[in-house]
Amino acid sequence: MSDSSNPGEALRGRVALVTGASSGIGAALAASLARAGVRLLLSGRDAGRLEAVAGRARATSPQVETAAADLEDADQVRALAGRAEEVFARLDLLVHAAGALHWGPVATAPLEELDRQLAVNVRAPYLLTQLLLPLLGAASGQIVFLNSNAVRRPASGMAAYAASKHALLGLADCLREEVAASGVRVLSAFPGRTATPMQQELRRLEGEPYDPAGLLQPDDVAALVLEALALPPRAEVTDLYLRPRR
Repeated sequence: MSDSSNPGEALRGRVALVTGASSGIGAALAASLARAGVRLLLSGRDAGRLEAVAGRARATSPQVETAAADLEDADQVRALAGRAEEVFARLDLLVHAAGALHWGPVATAPLEELDRQLAVNVRAPYLLTQLLLPLLGAASGQIVFLNSNAVRRPASGMAAYAASKHALLGLADCLREEVAASGVRVLSAFPGRTATPMQQELRRLEGEPYDPAGLLQPDDVAALVLEALALPPRAEVTDLYLRPRR
């Protein structure tokens, strides 16, 4: 997809903020961006796991900073945006990899769980993007929304999560039209079931066995996203769909 056989060459020296970086796809993206020579601000709820990811990333990235944050809290989202501006004073890549999932049928799922998923999966990306758009516009940067195949494949017990991901898709599509003139690119990625802690918990709630070998791996998703980010400015990938082979 990229002009170079090594997509990292196109990203070397850029600055990225990655949310949800303490595990799963977010951690894999952090590692891939670090190997590409990207300077990183990594965010996640678990400070210990976040620092472990950052420690590994520092082996290849010229600079890695961390900022633990609970994205359900709007004030912490604002503080995260301020930290990004304070540390780097520029931003080329904003990667929204954080997510919340609660399994439960519409008939019995607590309303509070719907609110939590909307806060983490929609409101936080909306607010963080809004706050950082001036930096992204100045750099003709790129925004990545980690979405889900749940927007295409309805499943029992996933109504609240799927609703939040449909909303995230609407945000990304409208934003893309708004920022096109400034050179900012917007990418939505829709991975199928991936071997992550979230997926393991989902399988438990569904009463199904968890077989990570039969799922996508976080590195698979990260590799494809990195290729899209490394495209020259004349090209834009808007939607990436990836699923395990059946």
